[in-house]
Amino acid sequence: MVDRVPWLALPCHSARVSATVSALLLDWYDRSARDLQWRARPGAPRPDPYRVWLSEVMLQQTTVAAVAPYFAGFVETWPTVEALAAAPEEEVMAAWAGLGYYSRARNLVKCARQVAEMGGFPRTEAELRKLPGLGDYTAAAVAAIAFGERAVVVDANVERVVARLFAIRDPLPAARKEIRAAADAITPDERAGDFAQAMMDLGATICSARDAKCLLCPLSGECRGRAEGDPLTLPVKAPKKAKPSRTGTAFWIEREGEVWLVKRPGTGMLGGMRALPDDGWSARGDGHGDAPLAGAWKAGGVVRHSFTHFDLELGVAVHAGEKPVIEGEGEWWAVEEIEAAGLPTLFAKAARLVLASRD
Repeated sequence: MVDRVPWLALPCHSARVSATVSALLLDWYDRSARDLQWRARPGAPRPDPYRVWLSEVMLQQTTVAAVAPYFAGFVETWPTVEALAAAPEEEVMAAWAGLGYYSRARNLVKCARQVAEMGGFPRTEAELRKLPGLGDYTAAAVAAIAFGERAVVVDANVERVVARLFAIRDPLPAARKEIRAAADAITPDERAGDFAQAMMDLGATICSARDAKCLLCPLSGECRGRAEGDPLTLPVKAPKKAKPSRTGTAFWIEREGEVWLVKRPGTGMLGGMRALPDDGWSARGDGHGDAPLAGAWKAGGVVRHSFTHFDLELGVAVHAGEKPVIEGEGEWWAVEEIEAAGLPTLFAKAARLVLASRD
């Protein structure tokens, strides 16, 4: 490891390089920081911890462009953590629909209620980590950005920048311990929040996964990856495993301009969300397996969706009988207002497929 990251092995040189990196990056950030609605501009008072926390939870495995309209909608509807804590969970889940990774939304409500009971967010990384849904990254980000605490914030963008800056060549995920140590070495005691956001901005706009705009990079003179001529090969990623595939069927049951929707179990995939009835995604996907009621069915097409751990091919079966009578828990929802039901993306795709076939 010493020959790969000599800056960490030589304390005097490491301190000089760390100071240089942080100074260069913060100077660049002061001039080039992205304007994001959950941020405070450099030099302005720190942002509301609620907005920092909400944005960081939303941004987990999701792009800034995708998050922006959801964030705006949430803070308009629930402008404070107390307002979010008082919101019915089903309304929050519906507002989250389409953003994916729905366990985040369930934890969002749990965390808001706990914070409201506490009278506000704790300041330290260790205490923040105790809240529902806050892992190492989110706790560090909130501590640094909202409270000015020194915390080492490492997301995918920071991981990439640090791996290139120090030419860390061990494959992920094994390299993460080394990357974190290197990130710790360059994180300043002051302005740790701005430094973390600067690293994120650098990774998102200049030192990206597909490009390395080294001529524009404020750290190019300190970058080992650039000096060695191959920054785009870093970080080294282990080969991706092929995703397994599943099939299943969703059922469209309609009467008098309304469609039958169910609420999925509170835990598991898409937990707590409104959805079309389905067969559990393990049937043949032929349009009539494990149907929720008897009668004639017709094929309504197929939608495809990729989850983190598997790909799904979902056949849509449309009930062909008149005035179906269905038992069990659920609700009839006006077809013309289906977009307001807050269906997760998979079932929204299925609904659009059925309605498009009519057009």
